[in-house]
Amino acid sequence: MGIKVPPFAQANRFLRRSSTYGGIPKGHCAIYIGESQKKRFVVPVSYLSQPLFQDFLAQAKEEFGFDHPMGGLTIQCKEDMFVDLASRLRRSRVVS
Repeated sequence: MGIKVPPFAQANRFLRRSSTYGGIPKGHCAIYIGESQKKRFVVPVSYLSQPLFQDFLAQAKEEFGFDHPMGGLTIQCKEDMFVDLASRLRRSRVVS
């Protein structure tokens, strides 16, 4: 009998949240998420081609626009919303 880890925790493990500005691995990009205080996530570039992620970006652009003061893509949405999306993307990559 194993311990079932909720998807939110799995996504947090998968996403690399970093407090520094450097050190983005090859094949990844920085995304800053948050409404007031931004948190930096480093995600695989392959997410950019996923329809679910593209829909997310389109909605974010329509609702908030894009702002890039930190050198990476900045999206003003709730962190838990983004983590949920990342969790679904990760599950779909594992299944595919």
